[in-house]
Amino acid sequence: MITTLPVLAWALHITIGMVTLAALLNVYRLIKGPDAPDRVLALDTLYINAIALIILLGITLETRLYMESALLIAVMGFVGTVALAKYLKRGSVIE
Repeated sequence: MITTLPVLAWALHITIGMVTLAALLNVYRLIKGPDAPDRVLALDTLYINAIALIILLGITLETRLYMESALLIAVMGFVGTVALAKYLKRGSVIE
């Protein structure tokens, strides 16, 4: 499956584990967060971790298919973060 150097494969697996741990900690902060801005920040960081996991999986499996889905998640995450921030500031998204 991985035709790269063994050290690179080892580093990819360790990195995937660390980013997964970071995503789990973000889920914890999303659930436990003391207030709404902390939850929005946790959600923003969670989608960034999801992008990192998808790109690392694409590198590991040596396919470009995952790169397009990472771009879609990046766009949707940005729009979601802006909408949530506007909602927290003004109380409505569309005026």
